[in-house]
Amino acid sequence: MTASTFADTPTPAPAAARTGRRPAMATYARLDLRRQLRDRIGMFFVVGLPTFMFLVFGLGSDDPIGSGNVAMYVMISMAAYGAVTATTSVAGSAATEQVMGWGRQLGLTPMRPVAFVAAKAAVAMAVAAVPVVAIFSIGAATGARGHWTDWVLSGAVVWLGSALFAVYGLAICLVFRGPNAAGIASGMIVVLAFLGNVFTPMSGFMLELGRLTPLYGYVALARFPLTDGHLPVAGTDPLWLPVANVLAWTVIFAMLALWGVRRSRART
Repeated sequence: MTASTFADTPTPAPAAARTGRRPAMATYARLDLRRQLRDRIGMFFVVGLPTFMFLVFGLGSDDPIGSGNVAMYVMISMAAYGAVTATTSVAGSAATEQVMGWGRQLGLTPMRPVAFVAAKAAVAMAVAAVPVVAIFSIGAATGARGHWTDWVLSGAVVWLGSALFAVYGLAICLVFRGPNAAGIASGMIVVLAFLGNVFTPMSGFMLELGRLTPLYGYVALARFPLTDGHLPVAGTDPLWLPVANVLAWTVIFAMLALWGVRRSRART
Protein backbone atom coordinates (compact mmCIF):
# COMPACT_ATOMS: atom_id res chain seq x y z
CA MET A 1 0.00 0.00 0.00
CA THR A 2 1.25 3.47 -0.83
CA ALA A 3 1.38 6.50 1.42
CA SER A 4 -1.53 8.04 -0.49
CA THR A 5 -3.65 4.98 0.30
CA PHE A 6 -3.13 5.54 4.00
CA ALA A 7 -3.82 9.26 3.57
CA ASP A 8 -7.11 8.59 1.78
CA THR A 9 -8.34 6.06 4.34
CA PRO A 10 -10.69 7.72 6.84
CA THR A 11 -9.65 7.34 10.42
CA PRO A 12 -12.48 5.79 12.47
CA ALA A 13 -13.61 7.90 15.38
CA PRO A 14 -12.73 6.50 18.77
CA ALA A 15 -15.52 4.53 20.44
CA ALA A 16 -15.56 6.95 23.37
CA ALA A 17 -16.08 9.89 21.02
CA ARG A 18 -18.89 8.16 19.12
CA THR A 19 -20.78 7.19 22.27
CA GLY A 20 -19.47 9.88 24.60
CA ARG A 21 -22.77 11.68 25.08
CA ARG A 22 -24.73 8.64 26.16
CA PRO A 23 -22.17 7.40 28.74
CA ALA A 24 -21.76 10.97 29.98
CA MET A 25 -25.50 11.28 30.59
CA ALA A 26 -25.72 7.84 32.22
CA THR A 27 -22.70 8.53 34.41
CA TYR A 28 -24.02 11.92 35.48
CA ALA A 29 -27.47 10.47 36.25
CA ARG A 30 -25.94 7.64 38.29
CA LEU A 31 -23.68 9.93 40.29
CA ASP A 32 -26.42 12.49 40.86
CA LEU A 33 -28.88 9.79 41.98
CA ARG A 34 -26.27 8.46 44.40
CA ARG A 35 -25.71 11.98 45.72
CA GLN A 36 -29.44 12.54 46.20
CA LEU A 37 -29.91 9.25 48.05
CA ARG A 38 -26.92 9.95 50.30
CA ASP A 39 -28.30 13.33 51.34
CA ARG A 40 -29.64 12.29 54.73
CA ILE A 41 -31.44 15.54 55.48
CA GLY A 42 -33.03 15.64 52.06
CA MET A 43 -34.14 12.00 52.23
CA PHE A 44 -35.59 12.58 55.69
CA PHE A 45 -38.02 15.12 54.24
CA VAL A 46 -38.67 12.93 51.18
CA VAL A 47 -39.16 9.58 52.94
CA GLY A 48 -38.79 9.88 56.71
CA LEU A 49 -41.25 12.69 57.41
CA PRO A 50 -44.10 11.41 55.18
CA THR A 51 -43.64 7.91 56.62
CA PHE A 52 -43.76 9.25 60.17
CA MET A 53 -46.92 11.23 59.38
CA PHE A 54 -48.55 8.13 57.89
CA LEU A 55 -47.73 6.13 61.01
CA VAL A 56 -49.16 8.88 63.24
CA PHE A 57 -52.34 9.63 61.29
CA GLY A 58 -52.99 6.46 59.30
CA LEU A 59 -51.77 3.49 61.30
CA GLY A 60 -54.73 1.44 62.55
CA SER A 61 -57.34 3.73 60.93
CA ASP A 62 -59.72 1.07 59.67
CA ASP A 63 -62.81 3.24 59.26
CA PRO A 64 -64.28 2.70 55.78
CA ILE A 65 -63.89 5.30 53.06
CA GLY A 66 -64.75 4.62 49.44
CA SER A 67 -63.62 1.13 48.45
CA GLY A 68 -61.02 0.96 51.21
CA ASN A 69 -60.23 2.48 54.59
CA VAL A 70 -58.85 5.67 56.10
CA ALA A 71 -55.37 4.13 56.42
CA MET A 72 -55.16 3.85 52.63
CA TYR A 73 -56.52 7.38 52.20
CA VAL A 74 -53.75 8.74 54.45
CA MET A 75 -51.17 6.47 52.80
CA ILE A 76 -51.93 7.92 49.36
CA SER A 77 -51.75 11.47 50.73
CA MET A 78 -48.38 10.97 52.43
CA ALA A 79 -46.87 9.15 49.45
CA ALA A 80 -47.95 12.05 47.23
CA TYR A 81 -46.40 14.56 49.62
CA GLY A 82 -43.11 12.64 49.64
CA ALA A 83 -43.08 12.31 45.85
CA VAL A 84 -43.65 16.01 45.18
CA THR A 85 -41.03 16.92 47.76
CA ALA A 86 -38.57 14.73 45.86
CA THR A 87 -39.28 16.10 42.38
CA THR A 88 -39.37 19.68 43.64
CA SER A 89 -36.01 19.27 45.37
CA VAL A 90 -34.24 17.62 42.43
CA ALA A 91 -35.61 20.02 39.81
CA GLY A 92 -34.96 23.00 42.06
CA SER A 93 -31.36 21.97 42.57
CA ALA A 94 -30.96 21.57 38.80
CA ALA A 95 -32.20 25.10 38.17
CA THR A 96 -29.99 26.49 40.92
CA GLU A 97 -26.96 24.68 39.50
CA GLN A 98 -27.57 26.27 36.12
CA VAL A 99 -28.07 29.74 37.58
CA MET A 100 -24.95 29.48 39.77
CA GLY A 101 -22.71 28.52 36.85
CA TRP A 102 -22.61 24.74 36.97
CA GLY A 103 -23.97 24.69 33.42
CA ARG A 104 -20.73 26.23 32.15
CA GLN A 105 -18.78 23.37 33.71
CA LEU A 106 -21.06 20.79 32.09
CA GLY A 107 -20.51 22.60 28.79
CA LEU A 108 -16.94 21.29 28.86
CA THR A 109 -18.21 17.70 28.83
CA PRO A 110 -19.68 15.71 25.90
CA MET A 111 -23.16 15.98 27.48
CA ARG A 112 -25.55 18.36 25.72
CA PRO A 113 -28.14 20.50 27.57
CA VAL A 114 -30.95 18.18 26.44
CA ALA A 115 -29.08 15.24 27.94
CA PHE A 116 -28.64 17.17 31.20
CA VAL A 117 -32.39 17.80 31.39
CA ALA A 118 -33.14 14.15 30.61
CA ALA A 119 -30.69 12.98 33.29
CA LYS A 120 -32.19 15.30 35.90
CA ALA A 121 -35.73 14.20 34.97
CA ALA A 122 -34.73 10.55 35.33
CA VAL A 123 -33.12 11.24 38.72
CA ALA A 124 -36.18 13.19 39.91
CA MET A 125 -38.57 10.38 39.00
CA ALA A 126 -36.26 7.76 40.50
CA VAL A 127 -36.08 9.63 43.81
CA ALA A 128 -39.88 10.20 43.72
CA ALA A 129 -40.39 6.44 43.46
CA VAL A 130 -38.62 5.88 46.80
CA PRO A 131 -41.31 7.38 49.10
CA VAL A 132 -44.10 5.88 46.98
CA VAL A 133 -42.69 2.36 47.26
CA ALA A 134 -41.72 2.78 50.92
CA ILE A 135 -45.03 4.20 52.14
CA PHE A 136 -47.19 1.89 50.04
CA SER A 137 -45.19 -1.08 51.36
CA ILE A 138 -45.61 0.07 54.97
CA GLY A 139 -49.31 0.68 54.33
CA ALA A 140 -49.77 -2.81 52.92
CA ALA A 141 -48.02 -4.29 55.96
CA THR A 142 -49.99 -2.26 58.53
CA GLY A 143 -53.60 -2.57 57.41
CA ALA A 144 -54.21 -0.16 54.54
CA ARG A 145 -57.09 -1.72 52.63
CA GLY A 146 -58.50 -1.22 49.15
CA HIS A 147 -59.19 -2.96 45.86
CA TRP A 148 -56.09 -3.97 43.91
CA THR A 149 -57.01 -1.49 41.17
CA ASP A 150 -57.00 1.28 43.79
CA TRP A 151 -53.43 0.41 44.68
CA VAL A 152 -52.21 0.29 41.09
CA LEU A 153 -54.01 3.39 39.81
CA SER A 154 -53.33 5.53 42.88
CA GLY A 155 -49.65 4.54 42.93
CA ALA A 156 -49.29 5.34 39.23
CA VAL A 157 -50.97 8.74 39.59
CA VAL A 158 -48.89 9.62 42.65
CA TRP A 159 -45.63 8.75 40.89
CA LEU A 160 -46.34 10.10 37.40
CA GLY A 161 -48.24 13.15 38.64
CA SER A 162 -45.28 14.23 40.76
CA ALA A 163 -43.58 15.26 37.51
CA LEU A 164 -45.79 18.38 37.59
CA PHE A 165 -43.86 19.54 40.63
CA ALA A 166 -40.56 19.12 38.86
CA VAL A 167 -41.84 21.88 36.58
CA TYR A 168 -42.92 23.80 39.70
CA GLY A 169 -39.47 23.45 41.28
CA LEU A 170 -37.80 24.56 38.07
CA ALA A 171 -40.12 27.57 37.76
CA ILE A 172 -39.69 28.76 41.36
CA CYS A 173 -35.91 28.44 41.25
CA LEU A 174 -35.70 30.36 37.98
CA VAL A 175 -37.85 33.14 39.41
CA PHE A 176 -36.15 33.31 42.84
CA ARG A 177 -32.59 33.15 41.58
CA GLY A 178 -29.99 32.31 44.19
CA PRO A 179 -28.65 29.51 46.39
CA ASN A 180 -31.76 29.54 48.63
CA ALA A 181 -34.26 29.13 45.79
CA ALA A 182 -34.55 25.36 46.16
CA GLY A 183 -35.27 25.79 49.87
CA ILE A 184 -37.99 28.33 49.07
CA ALA A 185 -39.62 25.92 46.61
CA SER A 186 -39.55 23.03 49.08
CA GLY A 187 -40.82 25.21 51.93
CA MET A 188 -43.76 26.39 49.85
CA ILE A 189 -44.74 22.74 49.28
CA VAL A 190 -45.57 22.44 53.00
CA VAL A 191 -47.91 25.44 52.82
CA LEU A 192 -49.49 24.17 49.60
CA ALA A 193 -50.02 20.76 51.22
CA PHE A 194 -51.98 22.30 54.08
CA LEU A 195 -54.05 24.38 51.65
CA GLY A 196 -54.45 21.47 49.26
CA ASN A 197 -56.35 19.19 51.66
CA VAL A 198 -53.37 16.83 51.92
CA PHE A 199 -52.77 16.74 55.68
CA THR A 200 -56.20 17.36 57.20
CA PRO A 201 -59.71 17.22 55.66
CA MET A 202 -61.11 20.70 55.11
CA SER A 203 -64.59 22.09 54.61
CA GLY A 204 -66.34 25.39 53.94
CA PHE A 205 -64.31 28.35 52.73
CA MET A 206 -60.94 26.63 53.22
CA LEU A 207 -62.04 23.74 51.02
CA GLU A 208 -63.20 26.10 48.28
CA LEU A 209 -59.89 27.97 48.52
CA GLY A 210 -57.93 24.72 48.53
CA ARG A 211 -59.55 23.57 45.28
CA LEU A 212 -57.66 26.39 43.55
CA THR A 213 -54.22 25.30 44.78
CA PRO A 214 -51.88 22.99 42.80
CA LEU A 215 -51.56 20.13 45.28
CA TYR A 216 -55.33 19.77 45.63
CA GLY A 217 -55.93 18.53 42.10
CA TYR A 218 -52.92 16.21 42.08
CA VAL A 219 -53.76 14.51 45.39
CA ALA A 220 -57.52 14.43 44.69
CA LEU A 221 -56.76 12.68 41.40
CA ALA A 222 -54.52 10.17 43.20
CA ARG A 223 -57.29 9.43 45.73
CA PHE A 224 -60.01 9.20 43.10
CA PRO A 225 -59.70 5.43 42.46
CA LEU A 226 -60.26 4.89 46.20
CA THR A 227 -62.89 7.53 46.99
CA ASP A 228 -64.59 8.08 43.61
CA GLY A 229 -64.40 11.78 44.45
CA HIS A 230 -66.16 11.60 47.84
CA LEU A 231 -64.63 13.83 50.52
CA PRO A 232 -64.15 12.72 54.15
CA VAL A 233 -66.07 15.68 55.60
CA ALA A 234 -68.80 16.36 53.07
CA GLY A 235 -69.34 16.73 49.36
CA THR A 236 -67.98 15.16 46.18
CA ASP A 237 -65.46 16.27 43.59
CA PRO A 238 -66.35 15.35 39.99
CA LEU A 239 -63.44 13.89 38.04
CA TRP A 240 -63.16 16.93 35.78
CA LEU A 241 -62.27 19.17 38.76
CA PRO A 242 -58.90 17.61 39.72
CA VAL A 243 -58.09 17.02 36.03
CA ALA A 244 -58.75 20.69 35.23
CA ASN A 245 -56.72 21.74 38.27
CA VAL A 246 -53.70 19.67 37.18
CA LEU A 247 -53.87 20.88 33.59
CA ALA A 248 -54.24 24.52 34.60
CA TRP A 249 -51.30 24.43 37.00
CA THR A 250 -49.16 22.57 34.46
CA VAL A 251 -49.68 25.44 32.02
CA ILE A 252 -49.06 28.06 34.73
CA PHE A 253 -45.82 26.45 35.94
CA ALA A 254 -44.58 25.88 32.39
CA MET A 255 -45.20 29.51 31.45
CA LEU A 256 -43.53 30.67 34.65
CA ALA A 257 -40.50 28.49 33.93
CA LEU A 258 -40.32 29.77 30.36
CA TRP A 259 -40.45 33.36 31.61
CA GLY A 260 -37.69 32.58 34.11
CA VAL A 261 -35.49 31.11 31.38
CA ARG A 262 -35.97 34.14 29.14
CA ARG A 263 -35.26 36.51 32.02
CA SER A 264 -32.05 34.68 32.93
CA ARG A 265 -30.85 34.81 29.32
CA ALA A 266 -31.66 38.50 29.07
CA ARG A 267 -29.38 39.20 32.02
CA THR A 268 -26.41 37.31 30.62
